[in-house]
Amino acid sequence: MELTIECKARDPKAKPNALRRQGLLPAVLYGHKGTESVSLTVDQHTAEMLLRKAAVNNTMIDLQIPDLSWNGKALLREVQSHPWKNSLYHLSFFAVKAQDAVEVGVALNFIGEPTGVKDDGGVLNTEVNEVTVKCKAIDIPETIDVDVSGLGVGDSITVADLVLPAGAVVAGDQAQTVATVLQGRMAEPAADGESPTEAAAQQLAAE
Repeated sequence: MELTIECKARDPKAKPNALRRQGLLPAVLYGHKGTESVSLTVDQHTAEMLLRKAAVNNTMIDLQIPDLSWNGKALLREVQSHPWKNSLYHLSFFAVKAQDAVEVGVALNFIGEPTGVKDDGGVLNTEVNEVTVKCKAIDIPETIDVDVSGLGVGDSITVADLVLPAGAVVAGDQAQTVATVLQGRMAEPAADGESPTEAAAQQLAAE
Protein backbone atom coordinates (compact mmCIF):
# COMPACT_ATOMS: atom_id res chain seq x y z
CA MET A 1 0.00 0.00 0.00
CA GLU A 2 1.29 3.48 -0.85
CA LEU A 3 -0.30 6.72 0.38
CA THR A 4 0.27 10.39 -0.35
CA ILE A 5 0.45 13.18 2.19
CA GLU A 6 1.42 16.83 1.90
CA CYS A 7 3.42 18.58 4.62
CA LYS A 8 4.77 22.09 5.10
CA ALA A 9 8.08 23.27 6.51
CA ARG A 10 7.67 24.36 10.12
CA ASP A 11 8.65 27.87 11.19
CA PRO A 12 11.53 27.41 13.69
CA LYS A 13 9.90 30.02 15.92
CA ALA A 14 6.52 28.30 15.98
CA LYS A 15 5.59 26.63 19.26
CA PRO A 16 4.23 23.08 18.98
CA ASN A 17 1.21 23.67 21.23
CA ALA A 18 0.27 26.82 19.31
CA LEU A 19 0.40 24.82 16.08
CA ARG A 20 -1.85 22.12 17.54
CA ARG A 21 -4.41 24.76 18.52
CA GLN A 22 -4.43 25.81 14.85
CA GLY A 23 -5.15 22.25 13.75
CA LEU A 24 -1.57 21.59 12.64
CA LEU A 25 0.37 18.57 13.85
CA PRO A 26 4.16 18.87 14.35
CA ALA A 27 6.19 16.30 12.41
CA VAL A 28 9.78 15.62 11.42
CA LEU A 29 11.51 14.02 8.44
CA TYR A 30 14.79 12.14 8.79
CA GLY A 31 17.05 10.54 6.23
CA HIS A 32 16.47 12.82 3.24
CA LYS A 33 19.94 14.38 3.64
CA GLY A 34 22.09 12.03 5.67
CA THR A 35 21.71 12.80 9.36
CA GLU A 36 19.96 16.11 8.74
CA SER A 37 16.32 16.43 9.80
CA VAL A 38 13.63 18.90 8.82
CA SER A 39 10.75 20.08 10.98
CA LEU A 40 7.31 19.92 9.39
CA THR A 41 3.64 20.41 10.03
CA VAL A 42 0.75 18.40 8.66
CA ASP A 43 -2.94 19.11 8.83
CA GLN A 44 -4.42 17.33 11.86
CA HIS A 45 -7.35 15.85 9.93
CA THR A 46 -5.04 14.71 7.13
CA ALA A 47 -2.82 12.97 9.69
CA GLU A 48 -5.79 11.22 11.27
CA MET A 49 -6.95 9.99 7.86
CA LEU A 50 -3.42 8.78 7.09
CA LEU A 51 -3.27 6.70 10.24
CA ARG A 52 -6.48 4.90 9.36
CA LYS A 53 -4.57 3.28 6.51
CA ALA A 54 -0.88 3.53 7.38
CA ALA A 55 1.05 1.36 9.81
CA VAL A 56 4.28 2.29 11.57
CA ASN A 57 7.36 0.88 9.80
CA ASN A 58 5.25 -0.80 7.16
CA THR A 59 3.45 1.58 4.82
CA MET A 60 5.27 3.44 2.05
CA ILE A 61 4.18 7.08 1.93
CA ASP A 62 4.65 9.55 -0.93
CA LEU A 63 5.65 12.60 1.11
CA GLN A 64 5.28 15.98 -0.58
CA ILE A 65 6.75 19.21 0.81
CA PRO A 66 6.01 21.91 -1.81
CA ASP A 67 7.67 24.83 0.00
CA LEU A 68 10.93 22.86 0.19
CA SER A 69 10.60 21.54 -3.36
CA TRP A 70 11.02 18.02 -2.01
CA ASN A 71 8.95 14.97 -2.90
CA GLY A 72 9.99 11.47 -1.96
CA LYS A 73 9.19 8.12 -0.42
CA ALA A 74 9.10 7.77 3.34
CA LEU A 75 8.11 5.36 6.05
CA LEU A 76 6.09 6.40 9.07
CA ARG A 77 8.59 5.71 11.86
CA GLU A 78 6.83 6.93 14.99
CA VAL A 79 3.44 8.15 16.14
CA GLN A 80 3.21 10.01 19.45
CA SER A 81 -0.12 10.52 21.18
CA HIS A 82 -1.12 12.74 24.07
CA PRO A 83 -0.80 10.70 27.30
CA TRP A 84 -4.41 11.20 28.43
CA LYS A 85 -6.30 13.08 25.71
CA ASN A 86 -5.85 10.18 23.25
CA SER A 87 -5.08 12.63 20.45
CA LEU A 88 -2.20 12.76 17.98
CA TYR A 89 0.83 14.68 19.20
CA HIS A 90 3.70 14.19 16.74
CA LEU A 91 4.68 12.18 13.65
CA SER A 92 8.12 11.06 12.50
CA PHE A 93 8.93 10.09 8.91
CA PHE A 94 12.06 8.45 7.50
CA ALA A 95 12.96 9.06 3.88
CA VAL A 96 13.89 6.03 1.76
CA LYS A 97 14.67 5.37 -1.87
CA ALA A 98 12.60 2.82 -3.73
CA GLN A 99 15.56 0.45 -4.11
CA ASP A 100 16.88 0.90 -0.56
CA ALA A 101 16.79 -2.13 1.71
CA VAL A 102 14.70 -1.54 4.82
CA GLU A 103 13.60 -3.53 7.85
CA VAL A 104 9.87 -3.38 8.50
CA GLY A 105 7.36 -5.16 10.67
CA VAL A 106 4.86 -7.21 8.64
CA ALA A 107 1.75 -8.84 10.08
CA LEU A 108 1.02 -12.51 9.43
CA ASN A 109 -2.37 -13.41 7.95
CA PHE A 110 -3.37 -16.97 8.85
CA ILE A 111 -5.62 -18.60 6.28
CA GLY A 112 -7.42 -21.93 6.15
CA GLU A 113 -8.58 -24.36 8.82
CA PRO A 114 -6.03 -26.99 9.88
CA THR A 115 -7.03 -30.60 9.26
CA GLY A 116 -5.99 -31.32 12.84
CA VAL A 117 -8.61 -28.86 14.04
CA LYS A 118 -11.34 -29.82 11.59
CA ASP A 119 -10.96 -33.59 11.77
CA ASP A 120 -9.24 -34.35 15.08
CA GLY A 121 -10.47 -31.70 17.49
CA GLY A 122 -7.10 -29.98 17.79
CA VAL A 123 -6.49 -26.32 18.61
CA LEU A 124 -4.50 -23.91 16.44
CA ASN A 125 -1.94 -22.01 18.53
CA THR A 126 -0.32 -18.98 16.87
CA GLU A 127 2.90 -17.93 18.57
CA VAL A 128 4.02 -15.17 16.20
CA ASN A 129 1.70 -12.58 14.63
CA GLU A 130 4.32 -10.26 13.10
CA VAL A 131 7.83 -10.70 11.72
CA THR A 132 10.61 -8.30 10.80
CA VAL A 133 11.24 -8.43 7.06
CA LYS A 134 14.23 -7.09 5.12
CA CYS A 135 13.31 -6.05 1.59
CA LYS A 136 13.44 -3.20 -0.89
CA ALA A 137 11.36 -0.24 0.17
CA ILE A 138 9.29 -0.53 -3.00
CA ASP A 139 8.48 -4.19 -2.25
CA ILE A 140 7.16 -3.95 1.32
CA PRO A 141 4.30 -6.47 1.69
CA GLU A 142 1.17 -5.38 3.55
CA THR A 143 0.84 -8.84 5.11
CA ILE A 144 2.31 -12.32 4.72
CA ASP A 145 -0.22 -15.10 4.17
CA VAL A 146 0.37 -18.28 6.19
CA ASP A 147 -1.63 -21.30 4.97
CA VAL A 148 -2.30 -23.53 7.97
CA SER A 149 -4.85 -25.80 6.30
CA GLY A 150 -2.42 -28.72 5.97
CA LEU A 151 -1.45 -28.87 9.64
CA GLY A 152 -2.37 -31.97 11.60
CA VAL A 153 -2.20 -32.38 15.37
CA GLY A 154 1.43 -31.93 16.42
CA ASP A 155 2.44 -30.21 13.16
CA SER A 156 3.92 -26.73 13.12
CA ILE A 157 5.09 -23.95 10.82
CA THR A 158 8.37 -22.12 11.48
CA VAL A 159 9.74 -18.80 10.25
CA ALA A 160 11.76 -20.71 7.63
CA ASP A 161 8.49 -22.08 6.16
CA LEU A 162 7.01 -18.65 5.43
CA VAL A 163 6.42 -17.83 1.76
CA LEU A 164 7.94 -14.40 1.15
CA PRO A 165 7.98 -12.00 -1.81
CA ALA A 166 11.01 -12.30 -4.09
CA GLY A 167 14.09 -10.71 -2.54
CA ALA A 168 12.63 -10.53 0.96
CA VAL A 169 14.03 -12.31 4.02
CA VAL A 170 12.87 -12.54 7.61
CA ALA A 171 15.31 -11.31 10.24
CA GLY A 172 15.80 -13.41 13.35
CA ASP A 173 15.62 -17.08 14.26
CA GLN A 174 14.48 -19.13 11.27
CA ALA A 175 13.60 -22.06 13.53
CA GLN A 176 11.12 -20.05 15.60
CA THR A 177 7.67 -21.61 15.66
CA VAL A 178 4.98 -19.46 14.07
CA ALA A 179 1.96 -21.73 14.52
CA THR A 180 1.25 -25.26 15.72
CA VAL A 181 -1.79 -27.47 16.19
CA LEU A 182 -2.14 -28.76 19.74
CA GLN A 183 -4.10 -31.78 20.91
CA GLY A 184 -7.52 -30.61 22.03
CA ARG A 185 -9.56 -31.90 24.94
CA MET A 186 -11.49 -34.91 23.68
CA ALA A 187 -13.83 -37.32 25.37
CA GLU A 188 -12.19 -40.56 26.54
CA PRO A 189 -13.01 -43.46 24.17
CA ALA A 190 -15.77 -45.77 25.39
CA ALA A 191 -14.96 -49.39 26.18
CA ASP A 192 -15.54 -52.22 23.68
CA GLY A 193 -15.89 -49.82 20.74
CA GLU A 194 -19.06 -48.15 22.08
CA SER A 195 -19.67 -44.60 21.00
CA PRO A 196 -19.56 -41.92 23.73
CA THR A 197 -23.33 -41.46 23.26
CA GLU A 198 -24.08 -45.16 23.77
CA ALA A 199 -21.79 -45.34 26.80
CA ALA A 200 -23.48 -42.30 28.35
CA ALA A 201 -26.94 -43.78 27.75
CA GLN A 202 -25.96 -47.03 29.42
CA GLN A 203 -24.52 -45.18 32.40
CA LEU A 204 -27.75 -43.23 32.88
CA ALA A 205 -29.79 -46.43 32.64
CA ALA A 206 -27.63 -48.08 35.27
CA GLU A 207 -28.18 -45.16 37.61
